[in-house]
Amino acid sequence: MGTSAWRSLAAKLGVEQPLIQAPMGGGITTPELVAAVSNAGGLGSIGASYLAPEDILRQAQAVRALTQRPFAINLFSPVGPTKSVDPAPMLEILARYHAQLGLPAPQSPATALPDFLGQVEAVLASAPAVFSFTFGIPSASVLESFKSRGILVAGTATNVQEARQLEASGVDAIVAQGSEAGGHRGTFAGPFESGLVGTMALVPQVVDAVKLPVIASGGIMDGRGIAAARMLGASGVQLGTAFMTCREAGTAVAHKAVLRGARDDSMRITRAFTGRPGRMIANEFITALEGSEAVLPFPAQHYATIALRGAAARQGDTRFMALWAGQGAALSRDVSAADLVKALLSETDTVLRSAVE
Repeated sequence: MGTSAWRSLAAKLGVEQPLIQAPMGGGITTPELVAAVSNAGGLGSIGASYLAPEDILRQAQAVRALTQRPFAINLFSPVGPTKSVDPAPMLEILARYHAQLGLPAPQSPATALPDFLGQVEAVLASAPAVFSFTFGIPSASVLESFKSRGILVAGTATNVQEARQLEASGVDAIVAQGSEAGGHRGTFAGPFESGLVGTMALVPQVVDAVKLPVIASGGIMDGRGIAAARMLGASGVQLGTAFMTCREAGTAVAHKAVLRGARDDSMRITRAFTGRPGRMIANEFITALEGSEAVLPFPAQHYATIALRGAAARQGDTRFMALWAGQGAALSRDVSAADLVKALLSETDTVLRSAVE
């Protein structure tokens, strides 16, 4: 049941258990959440993709003030230049929703994420135990800059082809992101539809295709999911949605309530809020923009909708919030991160013991 692989990855990460809290941007992965998971024996992760270098440094310092244990920092790989698109149609749509929330008219959005190499320098200076990434593969020089300092490197794959490319690049571990996962799809070698492989099917195929530790991700919410991942050959697991309702998470109150009340069929993959396919709970904004040609490329759409999303979160108006969620959201719990980690590990042990009786 993968006990040796499980222990081996834990030793490499420097943690008691290779149970990773997924890196989630937008303020969800607060220093308190990251540190609580690490202090509980897992690996907390900072979602730093939208952060300026100085903010990455501040986040890492805040985590270090709360824990001496290992943690990870995650970035988006550079996505390259996007085609220029007139933002006027999107801004016209957004203006109607801005008016409903008492916001001024939207302005032309930024079209680029913070400078990636500047972010890399900030992560290197922060010296996490693990550097993880998604949306592609950074350059060989970037990866070497981490490996030369003893920082483990983990990349995200949504199909076997991507896993093989990651192995060839020299990463230390691969996160196999099943289609059930909440958040952005990490697919980079082809259209996102080519990465819509379920966790149950994806993990064993990736395990067979590469010689690296494989970390299962997508739809895992309790000990049953962790035990299943281990039986499929995973060396570790990464959970995102499960941690979003923890008390330390920066998830908006209304968002947490929607997660706990979600059904198995509540989620959609949409470009509506960021311009890149991602799984979240459907709402009025997603429905209104379904199939719309006005949606801007990533990250312009992300920046265009920030004001709307922020105001909606403050007002508790879930019609216009980006309600990120994996397909297992209905299994969410209202607990502390430490209690969740404890429960997950206890449940896993119970399931695995019963499997051999």
